[in-house]
Amino acid sequence: MAATRALHIYAGAQALGHLSSEGLLPAHVGIVPAAAGGPKGLILGRLDQFIFGHWLAQSQHPVDLVGASIGAWRMATACLADSVAAFQRLEHDYIRQSYAIAPGQKRPTPQHVSERFGQNLQAFYGGRIDEVLKHPRYRVHVVTSRGRHILAQDHPWRTSLGYLGAYLTNVVHRPAMGHWLERVVFSSPSAELPFGVDDYRTRHIPLTSDNFMAAIQASCSIPFMLEAVHNIPGGPRGAYWDGGITDYHLHLAYRQERGLVLYPHFQRQVVPGWLDKALTWRHRVSPMLANTIVLAPNPAWVAQLPNGKLPDRSDFTRYGTQTAQRVAVWQQAVGASQQLADEWADWLHQPDLGRVMPL
Repeated sequence: MAATRALHIYAGAQALGHLSSEGLLPAHVGIVPAAAGGPKGLILGRLDQFIFGHWLAQSQHPVDLVGASIGAWRMATACLADSVAAFQRLEHDYIRQSYAIAPGQKRPTPQHVSERFGQNLQAFYGGRIDEVLKHPRYRVHVVTSRGRHILAQDHPWRTSLGYLGAYLTNVVHRPAMGHWLERVVFSSPSAELPFGVDDYRTRHIPLTSDNFMAAIQASCSIPFMLEAVHNIPGGPRGAYWDGGITDYHLHLAYRQERGLVLYPHFQRQVVPGWLDKALTWRHRVSPMLANTIVLAPNPAWVAQLPNGKLPDRSDFTRYGTQTAQRVAVWQQAVGASQQLADEWADWLHQPDLGRVMPL
């Protein structure tokens, strides 16, 4: 019986036309997005190692890397010297993260998680921020969500009431959620945004050595699970949360003149915001993704992973204090994900348009 293919390849209409007429070379790719999604992003680590450590390394042109939450961590990691080793460390450290849980509680406090996460970022990027900011080719864009009005401060009743208002407003009209939350993007020095911002209220701030750690931590700060990061240097005052709130899967109006968008993702659907997860009518493809190639795991292959799914945040509750068991399960899934990278490398060596499905 043939082994189940791990990789599905999807392409927007314009990207499919490009593949048909010109194939795919590293120089054709101008933008790489990386979604929020917590531990699900682990399944893309081996693809990251191949794409940044080997394939894109064959070209000399500039590339914009756009990330939210774990995606921001991944894209900043791509800018470090010896990106393969950096991604291997990210995989190791992320899988083995653990937090103290008080007796009688099911999860650690947001204060504890934020403190530990900040320590992990310092250990990971300490002394290496200039490698990211001064990369000769890669321009990183860290997406965060800044609270407005009642959400300008992270406080139990303000945060709960504010996110309820944001959710209800978002159901009616996504851009109207900008009354509660705005997209704030911290970008490499002098880098222009590689996407249009007519879709949603947006601010653009330079990423510097003074705000790098705060911006990355804010982009990963899931409401109610971590504390918001307040008053990031260089940005407007207020509380900043996970970039996935406004841009869960970075369904953005990517600038076509930058080249193709190569998107390693953990699913086919590119969901606009975190509050859109249950709004399935917003999961449809739009013209904004016409120039995008999505690399995603085959759902049938995912079903063969431990627990029949990708690693996700529910595993912290599932395994509780049994950290070693969770680590073993996540490590098994990540080890299996090498098949994704191998199949993508094989496709690049012998492109088969019959394997490319419409996005």
